[in-house]
Amino acid sequence: MTDSNDVSSSTRWKLVLEYDGTHYAGSQRQTECETIQGKLEDALYKLTGDHIKVSTAGRTDAGTHALGQVVCFDSVAALDARAYIYGLNHYLPDDIAVKDAVTVRADFDPRRDAVLREYVYRIINSDVRSPIWLDRAYQVQGDLHDDLMREACKMLVGEHDFASFSADLPDGKSTVRIVYESDLVREGNLLTYRIVANSFLHHMVRMIIGTLIRVGKETLTLDDFRALLDFARPSSAGPVAPACGLYLKRVEYSN
Repeated sequence: MTDSNDVSSSTRWKLVLEYDGTHYAGSQRQTECETIQGKLEDALYKLTGDHIKVSTAGRTDAGTHALGQVVCFDSVAALDARAYIYGLNHYLPDDIAVKDAVTVRADFDPRRDAVLREYVYRIINSDVRSPIWLDRAYQVQGDLHDDLMREACKMLVGEHDFASFSADLPDGKSTVRIVYESDLVREGNLLTYRIVANSFLHHMVRMIIGTLIRVGKETLTLDDFRALLDFARPSSAGPVAPACGLYLKRVEYSN
């Protein structure tokens, strides 16, 4: 058996994954917990016979889902895209699926080469639980004022210091991010928040959601929301909304 990452003639592959993260301790491999990376690397071993390590476009927390997570790996196996898609899906559990596979340049990095990421967060605004959305949306009881929440969403667009909206600040690194789109749509009792940015801080989206809900419940004014954004006091926003409503929807690259 070989470690394909050490073979110079290997091919670098990019996969797009969809998964329900309910039963996993996040995307990154851990020694004593089931993770998305662990399941994928196990499937790669069963398919190719090689110990292959994968890298991801971004970490997702325990319970977080993905519609378009990007991973890459190097392999010497003589397999085409179809073989990787259907072969890996044969070995992966039902809550993880490979949606696409393409070859990429040898120095492609799924995290550093990404130019934007899109997340969505789903809220069930109902006093009665929804079995269909169990572990896939956050149930919020009581009235939510969508119009106020949408006004707060608009404030996030542009270049801002999002230190207030991060539970774990990067050591010595900038907390400034560029948000290209931020909006909220309601369909019945389902609210879907969508945000597109160049990159995200740890728990940033979930802290935005927790803060938006306070605005929607009128326990936080729009002026207070603006102050949290403008003054960038570390970890002052929130609370952190549950992971069950969060989805990594897509990761985009310049080429």
